[in-house]
Amino acid sequence: MGIHSVPWPRRHGSRRVHAKLICLVMAALAVAACEREAANERAEEPRPQQAGQPVNHVKLAAHLHAARVAAATGNSKAAEAHIKTVATDLTRSARMPDPHRPIDHEAARLAVRSIEGVRTSLWLDRENFVVMVGGQQHRTMQTIDRVCVALEPLGDTLAVVVNVQDVTGKNGDEAETLSRNCQLPAGQRAFLQAKRQGDVVAPEVREQFKRMQGGAK
Repeated sequence: MGIHSVPWPRRHGSRRVHAKLICLVMAALAVAACEREAANERAEEPRPQQAGQPVNHVKLAAHLHAARVAAATGNSKAAEAHIKTVATDLTRSARMPDPHRPIDHEAARLAVRSIEGVRTSLWLDRENFVVMVGGQQHRTMQTIDRVCVALEPLGDTLAVVVNVQDVTGKNGDEAETLSRNCQLPAGQRAFLQAKRQGDVVAPEVREQFKRMQGGAK
């Protein structure tokens, strides 16, 4: 029986397919590695403090019992510490900022100056902190997280609503303000904290403009 060799064009085509498969596999591995690296970087970034969580009743009972024991044995400092912890847990669960830990406005502006993408910042009032960024890639919740973490050493960030605006925005959507209380989910506010309109273009005006554009087409 003779040995039949594979024709040269067929061998050449097979090699090209094999080379393409190798390139695709290498590209997929590179993308996966980049995604893992990005995920690890996000996981390593510190998360802001969180308020509004339900009270842990087991922890609450333990602190109250410890406070009673400390008071009965004459350890007033320990009793006071346990009572203070209980009060803090209750007020944070009720989304009540600590009035004894206000954040200095000028110190806050200095603290966020080095955050990536931040151009400048200002305070609209004692609660609303506006951070101007350069580019849509910085108008994100991640930027708000970074701002809040930078403010934490200065006081209670539960009293702060961060408003991120892109100064390079070319239309109403890009210029829309992204807002969130530092310690609460988007849309929630601290106790007695009003929602303030910080957009350059109000949402209803932006929607009206879109409808006008659609009708003109």
